[in-house]
Amino acid sequence: MKWDLTYHFKNQEEFEKALEEVNQMVAKFGEYEGKLNNEESFVEYCLLSKKFEEDASRVYQYASLKSDLNKKDVENAAALNRCQMALYTLSEVRSFADPEILSVGEEKIMGFINNHKEIEEVRFAVQKLFRGSKHVLDAGSERLLSLFAPVTSSGADLYSALAVGDSKSVDVKLKNKEVVSVTQGNYISLIANSKEASDRKKIFEAVYKTYDDHKNTYATIYNNVLQDNKANAKARNYESVLESFLYDNNIPTSVFTNLIDVAGNNNKALKKYIKLRKKALGLKTYHTYDRFLELAHSNKQYSYEDAKNLFFTSIKDFPEDFKAKAHEVLREGFVDVEERLGKRTGAYSSSVANLHPFILLNYDNTLDSVFTVAHEAGHSIHSMYSAETQPTMLQDYTIFVAEIASTFNEHALLDYFLTLPNATKEEKIMVIQKAIDEIVGTFYRQTLFAEYEYLANKEVAENKPINHQVLSQIMIDLYKKYYGLDITKENLKQYVWAYIPHLFYTPFYVYQYATSFAASFKLYKDVKENVPGAFEKYTNLLKSGGSKYPVEQVKEAGVDFTKKDAYMAVVERMETLVDELEKLLEE
Repeated sequence: MKWDLTYHFKNQEEFEKALEEVNQMVAKFGEYEGKLNNEESFVEYCLLSKKFEEDASRVYQYASLKSDLNKKDVENAAALNRCQMALYTLSEVRSFADPEILSVGEEKIMGFINNHKEIEEVRFAVQKLFRGSKHVLDAGSERLLSLFAPVTSSGADLYSALAVGDSKSVDVKLKNKEVVSVTQGNYISLIANSKEASDRKKIFEAVYKTYDDHKNTYATIYNNVLQDNKANAKARNYESVLESFLYDNNIPTSVFTNLIDVAGNNNKALKKYIKLRKKALGLKTYHTYDRFLELAHSNKQYSYEDAKNLFFTSIKDFPEDFKAKAHEVLREGFVDVEERLGKRTGAYSSSVANLHPFILLNYDNTLDSVFTVAHEAGHSIHSMYSAETQPTMLQDYTIFVAEIASTFNEHALLDYFLTLPNATKEEKIMVIQKAIDEIVGTFYRQTLFAEYEYLANKEVAENKPINHQVLSQIMIDLYKKYYGLDITKENLKQYVWAYIPHLFYTPFYVYQYATSFAASFKLYKDVKENVPGAFEKYTNLLKSGGSKYPVEQVKEAGVDFTKKDAYMAVVERMETLVDELEKLLEE
């Protein structure tokens, strides 16, 4: 099953024509420089911004999706690059706007908005602009910074070219003489199904060797990202890099530091789980890649159709509108299912204003892939609710809120598996392991990576040199802190920082997996326990799109992230599940 990109454009010619129209729109923004103190001009500028959002989103999404289908296709890459250049040019041309709006003054600008209902949807963005006025530079400085955008954002592009575009499958000869082709997309599945420790080591090293071979290059690229973070924070008068990433969405830094404090200092159950695994698996030495091994064996494979049906069954008691959206987002043409050489690894849901969301998978018939379907469907369902309820400029919700919808679906699917009748001891172990692994992977592991980038940025802020040794040592220390594991005894694992694309693509993103998991766990628990109005509160959160600050949105739904209690519920859940697993293993 593949994407049908004719949804956007019938052919490449239509795309090129649309891109040209977008470029013409970019140039038109410049005509409003010096005129935003005029009510009529301000309204026209806002309407042009809305039109651009709608048209450019379609063009960019098409080019991005097409590129992700084959990262080795230079024509696709070139088309995407032309779209990116249009956005870079827009940033330069429109750099006058924020300083000019601020110079006009909040009272006068709000008066313009009050007089024109057709631009009401820009109110929140304008309020955010005035709130952050101390971080907006004068027009000349903003223009200068915009000129450097293609350079300062090049770290993500360089990483993608090296880690994905130049990636190759590696043939590995196993102990039984079988030769398997190892890719980033299938290596986890291969390890999970390998009974031989020597084979698991070979498979792991086949993937991680490229990070060792190019460790200096990866370190240089990541240093580029870190230096960009530092420069932006300094140029815009933020107290820290962390604040620069949280300020725009009005997220208190305590939300981040509380998470690190709770997860980093409440991991006894996590360390106990690793010891249980080592004993149950009969391993002399426990390696991080052994986390993929099942504690109970099953040859069960799940087709993509199986995955959809399991997900649909898990939400059968939810409201009809929610279920209808779940079916719609997984409709043929909007999901690209199978792994292919050159295709972007991983999975995501791509959503832009007023368009049907698209889902990318690299489905491999495992239980994990089943949960990935539910996860990405959650993002797409969220986008559909937002698009139905919010105007164009308020549909784009924050990352902080986005991962709540995805993990909410995972809780429902997991709960369905946990309540299956007549489950054998082995099946119970498998499901409890899945529940625990979900907490480990989404809460603890992502918090570890969040603390990693926090510490790496701190090194740069203190003007300390960055190289692969420094970056690897931070990771070594954190694995000891969270897992109690010494990864110096595991060849190549110290380069896991180069394996995590979010560190390069979207700094200070991954902590939101943990916060979202904590929020969705509480929201799902309320729904499951039939708390009056619980599902309505949840769907209201999805419908609110980007119309409010995310911490406020989540608080209205029932979770207060300014308090550590919001995270402790996950810690307690982990402790309960590990104790249950221990009892089963001892039976």
